Amino acid sequence: RKLAELRDAEIRLAMDDFGTGYSSLKYVRLFNPDRLKIDRFFVQGVPQNREARSIVLATISLADSLGMETVAEGPETEEQIRFLRDHGCGLGQGYHFSKPVPFEELLELLRRAPFPLPSAEPAEEALQPSRG
Repeated sequence: RKLAELRDAEIRLAMDDFGTGYSSLKYVRLFNPDRLKIDRFFVQGVPQNREARSIVLATISLADSLGMETVAEGPETEEQIRFLRDHGCGLGQGYHFSKPVPFEELLELLRRAPFPLPSAEPAEEALQPSRG
């Protein structure tokens, strides 16, 4: 009932640290969140680690099939962000985007402009032949 009241107030719900602790499939079904936040532990392994990659891709697929968004916790490199975007995860949170800031500083950041996100396209220098 409380969750329905929150939704009626247009408050969106996210399940934090998906894949660890109490964020099980049972709770996805029970609470029906709007977003699944992929735990940083898994995000840090992509794209190199096969197991992390498989878990992240399965989580994105699960969320997509249930009409939910995915948020990647803690991507630190453009390679990770590119991998996540290429596979349907368009949201991320972590130090790559901003360090934690006090509320007033957050308001100022939001007033200035949206956070610049790394390009989903390879950097121009990455397309040039190596000279080493």
